[in-house]
Amino acid sequence: MTKLPDAELLFAHLLSQIKPLINEHSALIGIHSGGAWLMQRMLNELTPAPVHGTLDVSFYRDDYHQRGLHHEPKPSHIPFDVEKRHIILIDDVFYTGRTIRAAMNELFDYGRPASITLAVLINRGGQELPIAPQICAHQMQVAEQQNIQLLQKPDGRFYLQLED
Repeated sequence: MTKLPDAELLFAHLLSQIKPLINEHSALIGIHSGGAWLMQRMLNELTPAPVHGTLDVSFYRDDYHQRGLHHEPKPSHIPFDVEKRHIILIDDVFYTGRTIRAAMNELFDYGRPASITLAVLINRGGQELPIAPQICAHQMQVAEQQNIQLLQKPDGRFYLQLED
C-alpha cells in the first residue's frame, strides 16, 4: 500500500518555494479544482496578495472527447492583463502534462506572459509531454491505474486520497 504524505506539510513547503518569486510583475493562477484551492490558501499567507486568477481547462484538453466532463465546469477567471507578467501556474498533482499543456493554451488566449513557472504539490510520475514542474513539494511514483486526489476538510485543511 502506498503511503501518502501529509498534504498540509506539502502545502507549507510549496508556499515557502513560491514566496520568493512573488513581486509586482508576478501573478498566481490556480488550475481548477485542486490548484485553485492551493492558490486560495496561499493568498491568505501572502501580504500583499498578488494578482491572481483561475483556469478550468476542461474544454482545452486534447482528450476532452474521451474523458468528457467529470465535474461541473467553472468559468476561468483572469481579471488582469497577462501580457509580460511572470505567471506562477499552480496545480495539485502533475501526471502526464496534458492538463498543463491545456492550461498554457488557454492562458495564451489571454495574452503573452513574460514567463510561466509551474508549481505543483505532487509530481506522481507518468509524464507524456516535454512539460515538467519547476517547483514541486513532493515526488512519488504511483501505479498508472491509481489517482492521487487532493481534498479539503470542512475547516479548509488539505488531505490526500489514493483512488484505484
